[in-house]
Amino acid sequence: TMSLREHALSLFRGAVGTVRPAPMLKRALKLQGDGCPQLLVKGQAFPVKRDLYLVGFGKAVLGMAAAAEEILGDHLTRGIINVPLGIQESLQRAGMQEMLLRPHSKIQVIEGAKNNLPDAEALKGAVAIQELAEGLTADDLLLVLISGRGGSALLPAPIPPILLEEKEKLTKLLASRGAAIQELNIVRKTLSVLKGGGLAQLAHPARVVSLILSDVIGDPLDIIASGPTAASSHSVQDCLQILTKYNLLHDLPKSVEMVLSSSPTKPSAPENYSHVSNIILGSNTLALEEAKRQAEGLGYAALVLSAAVHGEVSRVATLYCHLIQLICLGFTGLGEGPLSDELRGNLLQLAAELQIPGLDLDEFLQALRGLGPDRPVCILAGGETTVQLQGTGKGGRNQELALHVGLGLHRAQAMGTSSPPGRCEILFLSGGTDGQDGPTEAAGAFCSPGLVAEALQEGLDVEAFLRNNDSYTFFSHFQGGHHLLVTGLTGTNVMDIQAILIRAM
Repeated sequence: TMSLREHALSLFRGAVGTVRPAPMLKRALKLQGDGCPQLLVKGQAFPVKRDLYLVGFGKAVLGMAAAAEEILGDHLTRGIINVPLGIQESLQRAGMQEMLLRPHSKIQVIEGAKNNLPDAEALKGAVAIQELAEGLTADDLLLVLISGRGGSALLPAPIPPILLEEKEKLTKLLASRGAAIQELNIVRKTLSVLKGGGLAQLAHPARVVSLILSDVIGDPLDIIASGPTAASSHSVQDCLQILTKYNLLHDLPKSVEMVLSSSPTKPSAPENYSHVSNIILGSNTLALEEAKRQAEGLGYAALVLSAAVHGEVSRVATLYCHLIQLICLGFTGLGEGPLSDELRGNLLQLAAELQIPGLDLDEFLQALRGLGPDRPVCILAGGETTVQLQGTGKGGRNQELALHVGLGLHRAQAMGTSSPPGRCEILFLSGGTDGQDGPTEAAGAFCSPGLVAEALQEGLDVEAFLRNNDSYTFFSHFQGGHHLLVTGLTGTNVMDIQAILIRAM
């Protein structure tokens, strides 16, 4: 029989594979007919009357563009994509030829946004995309490829006379005063030519079809990469409110004051977007669905908890620990009783505190009860947790989450608040779908209560590793890093994926 680690690795690979740019595009995009060709996207048909253009921006867009050009062939007139600095070289080095454009491609590649910050190169690319969009006619079709990660930084085009430096300075000031990412994005969008639906408006009257890889919980179209082809739900009033809240209204550069005073007060009407179709091609939800399908193929009873898990890693870890303890009690025939009631109560309270969108825990626990003790169980989840950095160690949110879960389970077993140890085999995996977790070559880690027990026997202080944010060093200690999840760059990003595998021993 395969080990739980091999199963977990295979589920993670399957989930990531389904949202890799090339397979994702090839499943969703087809070109039909020769006389008057049609572009088919997930079953929707768009006639190619005259010229077909392509633009794109974001981390995964190079791979998306390479696949799109292969599908579109000679029908593609011209393209421009804005991608992170150094990405072509990285993919070349990693031997990922399928993510690179062919020689003599019709698509121009501009690299910019060093360290994911807008810069002169990114601006050059944004201006080229703007000019292409402005020149389109009613018979043209514009295909827009959007990858959430890095998409916003790669499309900077402040409304004149605002300079890029002025907009950046304002954004940094807001951030330093504690503005949330949503607030920063509202201000950025208001001062941008292309964000907040600007690109779609400039391309009018051409038909605009956007293919989107989402890296945001809930896949909100106007937030992913600051929504260049989606109607913005915010107005200049919202922007002014945020600047007032952080006491910046009176320190604005003249150029920003000018733009704000002449901006339309209402968000643009949805009917102004009748020429646009926004289609989500890849998301955390799609990746989890594929993992579930594969888990069932391996004989597991599989359930998806949520694709919107967020919150501080230690809190999220506690939620997973309680859930695992509850499942193990079910395996040992103790699914009903004071201990499982207490765990259920704790779970409901935690879920309420974490406010995970769309999670009906009652319903989930009901489904869990119906699984029966004869099959191994696989619980899948996704989203993006946060880490409060206190130490100077190496690791990322996924490795830290895995270590927290392993420690929590070990403690519960030691205190006898869970089913007798030895009755349940448990493995927890957390990994970043882009193949990177913090500043390490690992995408995440596998952990079990047994690993923590082994570490404590060797005299390692597991809590000290966590306090120092040094989960990577902890996992590197064992079997040559066998517990680290190392995938290499994947060329995609739909946030993180967690898998809990449990079988009776």
